[in-house]
Formats: sequence, structure tokens, C-alpha cells
Amino acid sequence: MGATFSRHKASRQRGIINFFGIFMQSNLTGGAALLLFTAFALLAANIDSLKGFHDIWNTNADFAVGSFKLEMSLHHWVNDGLMAVFFFVVGLEIKREMIVGKLASFKQASLPIFAAMGGMIFPALIYTVFNQGTAGENGWGIPMATDIAFSLGVISLLGRRVPISLKIFLVALAIVDDIGAIIVLAIYYPSHEINPQFLIYAGAIISLLLIFNRLNINNAALYLIPGIFLWYFVYQSGVHATIAGVALAMCIPSKAPINEVRFYVRCKYYLDKFKKAGNSEVNILANPEQLRIIHDLHSKIRKINPLINRFEHKINPWVTYSIMPVFALANAGVALDGLLDIKSLTNISAGIFFGLLFGKPIGIFLFSYLACKIKLTNLPDDIRWNQLFAVGIIAGIGFTMSIFIDSLAFSNATMIDEGKATVLFTSVFAAIVGIIFLRFSLDKPVTKLKYKKIREIKPL
Repeated sequence: MGATFSRHKASRQRGIINFFGIFMQSNLTGGAALLLFTAFALLAANIDSLKGFHDIWNTNADFAVGSFKLEMSLHHWVNDGLMAVFFFVVGLEIKREMIVGKLASFKQASLPIFAAMGGMIFPALIYTVFNQGTAGENGWGIPMATDIAFSLGVISLLGRRVPISLKIFLVALAIVDDIGAIIVLAIYYPSHEINPQFLIYAGAIISLLLIFNRLNINNAALYLIPGIFLWYFVYQSGVHATIAGVALAMCIPSKAPINEVRFYVRCKYYLDKFKKAGNSEVNILANPEQLRIIHDLHSKIRKINPLINRFEHKINPWVTYSIMPVFALANAGVALDGLLDIKSLTNISAGIFFGLLFGKPIGIFLFSYLACKIKLTNLPDDIRWNQLFAVGIIAGIGFTMSIFIDSLAFSNATMIDEGKATVLFTSVFAAIVGIIFLRFSLDKPVTKLKYKKIREIKPL
């Protein structure tokens, strides 16, 4: 019995590590695509022959059915519509991590939780010190965010020299950071005045979805169709529409309709039938009995895979390779003429720069160190404090979420552009400084020649 449990535990751990590998690879390639589209958006905003490109986002793209009409520009559809899908995937990732990942228990989650708290509080405080009482004081949420895709892309440049625990810590830190950003968005950055009536409608939809979850209904349409209404009600309520994506994700079932034992027994039964029905001289596709068995097996495999996994597997590539690049095209285009003059910059730039570049690593390091000192958590054996500080610098890559909050924090176009430009510049600077710090904090790799010599040493 003990051996069976150990094998099951080891298998579960391998599954988590494999899923982390797939998740990380997806974010790495997505980060590269995001970088290319960001570069194009910047070029389009600063080259005269391409400046007309950004006018496309101001085009009206109203949606009307009968007397119902939703008036929105393409830019609003990207930031309120497509980004709701992005937040839906973020919500799925958060829920998965809280159930089976690095946030599944207090012992696992405590270090990244404390680190993320410090990494959010210190940047916000530093920004506030620079901007308290000024027109830019509402932007304190801008330097709080960490971009998972770019952060993982930077840390991956050092390859296998980076301990896997350090990479997992960064992912967990960024996910907790996303939770904080979602809370900040919902409470402090409403899109307009709060409308209680639409909040009640949204609450009713969430209640219905929770009932479906409780009944473990795994029909995707029964969540997506109410989810569209949920998005509209949240959008009209004054709470930012992207929060609807997170709320929907939390209602998606994470439990499979059938358990592991039943799945194993049924699959073994079907495989035995498949073997008996087979004939080595007959093509499988021409064997009706085996075709029926394949269909039954497919049905069981679908049932053992929870809806949360199916959604994440199907939607995540669209978010990574379509939605995020489109977001970059619509939001990263900043005209740099005028902003390159340091004298023309306001305290907004200072708050974002020092918040991301200094507030992030100091907050992450200090809160992690204090939490370990008072025995609330432990630093993994293969991570050193200087490596954690270096990862804190890399966590200063705000980008996607920082730019998103910047567009909500200010109404003045000049302030928005200054915030975006500073986020982009600081993110690049944090990536360069962070990778240098991390490079010198890691052990030197054992060369193949040295490894060969070690193997040639024979015992006396």
C-alpha cells in the first residue's frame, strides 16, 4: 500500500513538473512574440510613414442587435474585451496553482506570497513618495506588477544553470502578484461610477455558475454563454470588465466527472476488448467493433480531463500568440519625441522607475528574509539569498500589467504615454541588470572536459 502511494505521489510530482515545463515553454515563446509586436508598435508611433497605423485603434466597432447597442472603439474592445479573455486564463492558472501547484498549501505558497506582498507594497510606497499630492498620484498601482512571460524569458537565457526551484519561485511569485493586481484593478481602478443594479445581475450569474460547479457539470457552453452575460454586466457595473474573466475562471470545475480508479478499470476493460476484437490481417479502421471501442475510450479520456484543463489547453495558445500581441500593438505605441528630454519628465517617471527597479527587489528580498527569520517559511535548499535578490530585480519587468494599469490610472494622454515609455524603459533595464546579477550569483557549470576527468578517476 505504501509503495503504491509513493508511486502515485512521485507520478503526481512528475506531472506537475512536466506541466510547469510546458507552461514555461509557452510563456517563453509568447514573450518573444510579444517583444516583436511591441517593437513594431514603437516603430509605428515614431516613424512618420507608419504613424497612421495607430489611428486604426480609434475606429468605432459598435455591436448592435435590434435596439441593443454597445458602443466601443477597437481599442476598447482590446482592453475590455480581449483582455477579459487574458484574465480568464490568468484566473485558470491561479486556480490550478491553488489546487495542485505551488500555492496548494501554506507551506508551498508562503514564500512566494510573502515575497509578492513585499514586491507590491514597496513599489507602491516608492511611487507614492514621489507623487503624493500631484496629478499623477493615482498611478501607484503601475509599478506593482510582474510580467510572467518576459520574466521567464529573461531567466531562461541562463539555461539549466538556474535551479528549477528558482524558476518555480518566480512563476509562483508572478501568479500571486497577478492576484494582487486583480484586487487592485477591481477596487481602485473602476472604469466608471459603480452601478449596483448591474453588480446584482453579475452576482446572479456567478451564483448560477457556482451551482453548475457544485453539480460538477463539465459542459463548456453552460459556462461560456453565461460568461458573456457576466462580462457585459460587469462592464456596465463600473468594475473593470476584465474582472469578469477572473470570476468566470474561479467557477470552472477542477474535478473530473469520473475518478482515477473508475477511469483505470474502464480503460483496461476497453483495451482488453480491443485486443480480443483485433485481427492482425484486418485494418483497424475497417473493424467496426474496434472503432466503437476507440470511441468509448475517447469518451472516458475526455471525462477524466477536468474542464479547467481543457479550457486552459485550448485558450492559452490564443492568448499567448494572438491576444497579447494585439494588446501590445494597441497599447505599446508611444511617441518618444519629447519624452526623451529628461527635463520634461514628471515624477510619474521617477515613481515608476524607482518603484520597479528598486522597490521590487528590496520588497521581495526583505519580506522573504523576515518571513524566513520568524519561521513562517523556509528558503529552498538550492536557492541562495543573492539569487533571490537577482530574481527580485527581474520581477521588476512590469510590461503587460503595468501598461494596462497605466491606461486606467490616468485620463491625460501625455501622462499615459509618459507612464508607458517609463514602463518599457525600466522593464528593459531591469532585465539587463537582473540577468547580470543572476549570472554572477550562480555556480559555474561543470564543463564536459572536467566531467570526463572526474569519471576517469578510479577508486584505490
